[in-house]
Amino acid sequence: MNQPQLQKYSEDWTSLFKFEAEKVNAILGATVKDIQHIGSTSIPGIIAKPIIDIGVLVDSIDDISFFTEKVTPLGYVYKPDMSSAERIFLRKGNPVAYHLSIASPKHTFWERQILFRDYLKKHPELIEEYNDLKLKNIRVTPEEDFIDLSRSKIYNQGKGDFVVKILKLAKEEKSTG
Repeated sequence: MNQPQLQKYSEDWTSLFKFEAEKVNAILGATVKDIQHIGSTSIPGIIAKPIIDIGVLVDSIDDISFFTEKVTPLGYVYKPDMSSAERIFLRKGNPVAYHLSIASPKHTFWERQILFRDYLKKHPELIEEYNDLKLKNIRVTPEEDFIDLSRSKIYNQGKGDFVVKILKLAKEEKSTG
């Protein structure tokens, strides 16, 4: 299998993020409004694919080639089929070690990522539920999907209801202050 399986949380993931984020930040320069460690590897206690998710907030993602050309020398490969109107998505490594999502505040991708991460960090009692869900999903995921678990519809759709629940709780908590 080319794609690593789920792994227990590692404190190394924070260091790997910081090291890579410094390089991305340096190469993108003044276009970066914020850069954050997002995804499961950013949440202590969560089992995850050992792929570091880096989120970069910029004013606009309209000029896709500007960003893809800037980060290509760092080893990132643009994935148009995994990108959307909300984010430019790139990967680095073989096996994949980094996901890079470049987003703008015009869309809700950035806010959803930060809300989800911060809510789970603040409410660690929900981490076991998320871990159990991931393990359940991996058991029903077809073996051929393990080549690239990030693209597995079965694995990822199985997390959808939980993500929606957490985002709803996070928004409620944020609005009540």
